[in-house]
Amino acid sequence: MFGLRSDGKKIKNIDPIMKLSPHIMPHRNDAMVMSVYDIDCTGMDEYIFKRRKDGVRVNYMDVTVTAMMRVMASRPRLNRFIMNGRVFRRNDIQLAFTIKKALKDGADETTVKFTFKGTETLDDIKAMIDKEVIANSKVSAVNDTDKLAKFFTIVPNFMIKFMVGTVKFLDKHGMLPRAILNLSPFHTSVFLTNMKSIKMNYVLHHIYNFGTTSMFMSMGKEKYVPIVLDPEAKTIGVKKIFQLGCTIDERICDGLYFGNSIREFQRLMENPSILDTPLEAKVEDLR
Repeated sequence: MFGLRSDGKKIKNIDPIMKLSPHIMPHRNDAMVMSVYDIDCTGMDEYIFKRRKDGVRVNYMDVTVTAMMRVMASRPRLNRFIMNGRVFRRNDIQLAFTIKKALKDGADETTVKFTFKGTETLDDIKAMIDKEVIANSKVSAVNDTDKLAKFFTIVPNFMIKFMVGTVKFLDKHGMLPRAILNLSPFHTSVFLTNMKSIKMNYVLHHIYNFGTTSMFMSMGKEKYVPIVLDPEAKTIGVKKIFQLGCTIDERICDGLYFGNSIREFQRLMENPSILDTPLEAKVEDLR
């Protein structure tokens, strides 16, 4: 209560406009900004081919998650969230995504959540992702997030409404137990969906009013597009492009900061060998 939470710390010294924004736009769907980014696949494909020659199977998702976490660690304002009219800096860098247990219409889904230091290499993050995907892809697998969801749905519908309403109230006032925050996929830095894995284009997904997630990213399938190779010579060629859809809560940082962060993200995506070297230290949000 009173601006205290177990998953973040209230930012006191903040620009007046940023401080006012959560009161002008009290809900995340008031403040959603959606955009699409094109990533040149040349650098990723060369990197992936080189690693496979060495016996390591890296994919686009490994690169995307590592680049995203690296930017979160070096550009910490992206890791803020809004709750009850206040701006908080999140204690951890976290990511959640959903796993389909089989590529069938009736197959079950499960959600996994990771906590990162932000200094990890691509191999570190790949190992973490592979471990969780293997463990949770089994039809019989039930993780703690699944158990929490089941707990909320074993009662009649009117009780579900009451229980969810209670959770929202506790969350709003900073009283939600950390055990629930740690399991909830709605309390994470980024929620990622890999539409590429089912051969679909990116989506511009909404961010949830429930919880604290301030960013939703969607990986789409790659495609070949005409592109200007040399503006002076006016030559046109074809390049393989990987597209990502991004939805962000605009109340967490200004447009310049977000734009510079996205440029850094694109640089890492197109030069993934940088991610083989660990980040020296996570940058702290000191405001």
